Amino acid sequence: MAGETIELEYMLDPDHMAVEIANRWREWNTLRQKKIEEWKELRNYIYATDTRTTTNSMLPWSNSTTTPKLTQIMDNLHANYFASLFPQQNWMKFEASNPEATEFDKTTIIENFMKSKITQSHFTTVASDLLYDYIQYGNCFATVVFDRDVNEKKDGEINVNYVGPKVVRVSPYDIVFNPTAAEFHKTPKIIKTIKTLGEIKTMIENDPSKEYMSGVFTKMMEARAAVRGGGTYEKADGYIADGFSSIQQYYESNYVEILTFYGDYYDAETNKLSTDRIITVVDRAYILANEENPSWFGTAPIFHAGWRPRPDNLYAMGPLDNLVGLQYRIDHLENLKADVFDQIAYPILKIRGDVEDFVFEPGARIYLGEEGDVGYMAPDTTALQADLQIGNITDIMEEMAGAPRQAMGIRTPGEKTAFEVQSLQNSSSRIFEHKTAHFERVFLEPILNAMLEVSRRTMNTLETIKVEENGNTYFMDVSKEDIVGRGRITPIGARHFAERARRLQNLTQLYQIKLSDPTVAVHLSGKEFARILADELGEPSIFKENIGVEEQMETQQEAQSAETKDIEQQMLADELGI
Repeated sequence: MAGETIELEYMLDPDHMAVEIANRWREWNTLRQKKIEEWKELRNYIYATDTRTTTNSMLPWSNSTTTPKLTQIMDNLHANYFASLFPQQNWMKFEASNPEATEFDKTTIIENFMKSKITQSHFTTVASDLLYDYIQYGNCFATVVFDRDVNEKKDGEINVNYVGPKVVRVSPYDIVFNPTAAEFHKTPKIIKTIKTLGEIKTMIENDPSKEYMSGVFTKMMEARAAVRGGGTYEKADGYIADGFSSIQQYYESNYVEILTFYGDYYDAETNKLSTDRIITVVDRAYILANEENPSWFGTAPIFHAGWRPRPDNLYAMGPLDNLVGLQYRIDHLENLKADVFDQIAYPILKIRGDVEDFVFEPGARIYLGEEGDVGYMAPDTTALQADLQIGNITDIMEEMAGAPRQAMGIRTPGEKTAFEVQSLQNSSSRIFEHKTAHFERVFLEPILNAMLEVSRRTMNTLETIKVEENGNTYFMDVSKEDIVGRGRITPIGARHFAERARRLQNLTQLYQIKLSDPTVAVHLSGKEFARILADELGEPSIFKENIGVEEQMETQQEAQSAETKDIEQQMLADELGI
């Protein structure tokens, strides 16, 4: 690109494709700078210990206390989202495309296999971090990789920690794409990572298939040697590694910036279109790898969920974005109040003397000149009436985030009528269910299926997995053929359990009617109530026909047996004269 070329004397012919991808990163990163500034401001408020790190620092108040309302809302949302998505151990299932085909017979095997991989790869821990991104940034990104965590001991013994698919969080700061694209999966993407020279060298040496990277690594080391040896160079303004003050500092460090491009690449110089590629760029100058995307899905294994989508912009808003100004207002009013209280305790003193500049703060002294008087200034206590306004603001913040206190279980008794509380709960529940279901449908589900796809594509040996079922533990051998079948992994937390909760509520209400109204009771089956309730709770073992009668008889027999034993012991004692 004109005006975007890299001119480094010590470099050995920078690759045109690498420069183009580096420029694309800079272009898309520039387009989102306003969004990045919004993220930074929000995070400053969330993690603030006082107002000195927030925009409230520009206010003239002596106190700098922050009321962490945004932090509380974030924690409430995260805790409730996580509990909804992962309500119990069995929160996902495999749905075969054809229940009558052989795929249906593989359902249990695939489910147990995926549960094993999810547990071993610490899936829910990563999911928790991604939920924080969903709430804080309004956007969360992840990719699925094949992880081989194997260590060889000095005695030659191989220690296998984990082998299989793994979900990797991608920081919203480290991924760029065309924000005006129609759909996320259709736009090319670039992910930035930082590795050490040693990590790249180890990667090349441990994988014979990556031997071709050795030449690129040599170029990288020659560039660094030239800089460290006092070589001279010129740099285009557009070239600078993020996180370093200068390109010289970057090359003198032990770190390597890696830009990984995913998608279709059109080379204007050669008029060639390369589809579905993964292109790895180092130093914004060299192509380390240019490979076809191995995924069977035909798209990059990069996934995105946005909390509040925006028209014509793939960067969504988060639940806290609109609340920053309200948090600012709360801190403003609280510190204004605190200053007034301090002025009551330490009033401002007016003194005759030469007029001087002063700071209007508790305990200050004001020199008014000879015409002035001497005494304390009475503070304006109007600000002490701000509690009502602060309370109104916090209520607004909770409701705007889809997290009113009624939904969080912190309602004050008698605060509202039962009808008002129910209305608020219904409203908040709809928002809450929608946001968790969206995360589950557009993010968790494709990630889980990508994990299954990676396993099917890379598995080449028989695996032994641990299965825990109904309190029992056993081991199962799984082959590649066992997990290949038509169907999808479906998470069943947020969507299914929300509906289940409503059904349980309806069942409970209906059962209460059965108990209170004999005319209704004669038409309802208690056995069916018990069976349905066990199914809805996911605890089929608690239902067994007439189990209550059997257990009652067993209890009676045990009581009778104990009574008989007591009588026999007493008779024996009488005979012995005890």
